[in-house]
Parts: sequence; structure tokens; C-alpha cells
Amino acid sequence: MSFLYDLFHNYLFMAAVLGWLTAQVIKTVIDLLITKEINWERMVGSGGMPSSHSSTVCSLMTAAALKCGPASNEFAFCAILAIIVMYDARGVRRETGNQAVVLNQIMDYFTSEHPEKIEFTEDNLKELIGHTPFQVLVGAILGVVMGIITFPVFN
Repeated sequence: MSFLYDLFHNYLFMAAVLGWLTAQVIKTVIDLLITKEINWERMVGSGGMPSSHSSTVCSLMTAAALKCGPASNEFAFCAILAIIVMYDARGVRRETGNQAVVLNQIMDYFTSEHPEKIEFTEDNLKELIGHTPFQVLVGAILGVVMGIITFPVFN
């Protein structure tokens, strides 16, 4: 039980988890407002507004800055991690989503035009996996705010 107690009293860990959770809840609510339907996949899915990847790592980075100081190794590690994750969410993962859109269109075209000749064994590819720069920025701001808000609670 000491492990779980320590884990849930670890400010850096809890700031990151709450940064992620807050972003996922906001993302689900935004999706609900747009589609008028609850999509529970948004609670754990990637992509969309705000970026939960950015929120998580920026909460962690902010927590490390507040707890350990900006000159600490912990902060340096978290800051570099945040930069890599946000770059990846906006760049590589977004491009993967864009490619999925095109591939799904190609699959739809060939299956509708020549259903007797081509049978794809895969379902459509997931298209919403990356983030726009704005979604990354909003996630980053949310993460910093969550890191600051959780500081008095866990310290």
C-alpha cells in the first residue's frame, strides 16, 4: 500500500495525470457540443482540441519547475520531453492522420468502383491522431495552468 500512497501523493505524477484528465474531459465535452452525441472514445482517444499530450507534459514540466526549480535536472528532463512530445503531436502524428484520410479515400474509391476485384482486410484507418499547432498551444497552456493549480494541493 505504500507504493500507491506514495504514487498518489507524488506532485509531479498527479499534476501530469490531472493535466491529461482535464484535457480529455474538455475534448469530450467539445465533441459532445459539436456532434450532440457522447463519444466515450474521446476520453481516451488521441487528436482533437485541446492536445492532451501537450497538457500532460506541460503539467509535468510546470510541476518540476515549481517543486525542483528551473535549474534542476528534473525540470530539464521534463522540458526536453515536453518539446519532443509536442513536436511529435503537431508534426509526425498530424501527418500520419492526413495520410490516413487519403488512404481511406483510396480504399473507399476502389471498393465502390470495383468491389469484385479488391477486398481490403483492414478497417478504415484512424484519421484523428495528430494536432494542429493551435491545439498543441491550447494543450500546453492548459498543462501549465494545471501544474500551477495542483501545486498547493500536492505540496
